[in-house]
Amino acid sequence: MHSEKHDSKSIVQHAQESGQFNTLLTAVKKAGLEETLSGEGNYTIFAPTDAAFAKLPKAQLQTLLNNPEQLKQVLLYHVAPARVSSAQAKNMSSASTVSGETIALRTSDNSVMVNNAKVITADINASNGVIHAIDTVLIPEKMSE
Repeated sequence: MHSEKHDSKSIVQHAQESGQFNTLLTAVKKAGLEETLSGEGNYTIFAPTDAAFAKLPKAQLQTLLNNPEQLKQVLLYHVAPARVSSAQAKNMSSASTVSGETIALRTSDNSVMVNNAKVITADINASNGVIHAIDTVLIPEKMSE
């Protein structure tokens, strides 16, 4: 039984240091969520990498970045209001998000899948939660209609 060690750096600080979440950080700032993800709390963020954001059509990304309220809904769809490790996620079929919606979780080829996104780096522990890097941006169902 290993004890979970929590880092002194916040989710935002880890994302800044990693260098692969620049688009996410820009989006977090524009949506006014920087304080939330830097402060106290226990969150799980399924964090799309820059490569994940690059897969979005440019027009869709621009629309999101120019619409803070819509952007906030998309970003909160990537955040669960509890700390969920990849080991825990493998035993779950879904998770509630801060946006009030549910994301599907499943295991495929020993990787955790979140909706249609694959977790490519799991369990980056931060002082206020855990980051799982994903290869695709999650768009809430109500927005993709």
